[in-house]
Amino acid sequence: MSQAVLKPKLSTEKPDTGLTADARKQIAEQLSAILTDTYFLVIKSHVYHWNVVGPLFRSVHLLTEEHYKDLFAAADDIAERIRALGFHAPIVDAAGPDKAVVSLNTTARTTHDMIADLIDDHEAAIRKMRDAAETAEGHDDFVSHDLLVARLAFHEKAVWMLRALITE
Repeated sequence: MSQAVLKPKLSTEKPDTGLTADARKQIAEQLSAILTDTYFLVIKSHVYHWNVVGPLFRSVHLLTEEHYKDLFAAADDIAERIRALGFHAPIVDAAGPDKAVVSLNTTARTTHDMIADLIDDHEAAIRKMRDAAETAEGHDDFVSHDLLVARLAFHEKAVWMLRALITE
């Protein structure tokens, strides 16, 4: 029964929006990997939100809350774009954990280590999103490109703010 919930039958209709089937597939695969990273960052940001201590507690606690809420909403947008391209939105790591650039490792002990870990993950996500944005643009998929540009802006701002917290 759970298989039916997790693997709904897709419509047999193929989107005819001006994107080739190959372009839609390629973009959906890249978005699926980005969706996995986005969920991993939701989880990691939330874990650090709960466990941060020290003089930066309030700043990091509030910033990570803003981040995980934004990332959670973004996951929905990314999944809906994958569906609009005619593919299943994958279960978190169905895109292949080997394709994830964000790690679920949350063993950082200090606030500084937590922030540095989040910076690394956001920067890795940025690099992957840039590649996907170039692919989308190359196929004239302006909707996916715009979505990715908006996500890039969020992640670059997140890196800036996180770096500002630990700069002396």
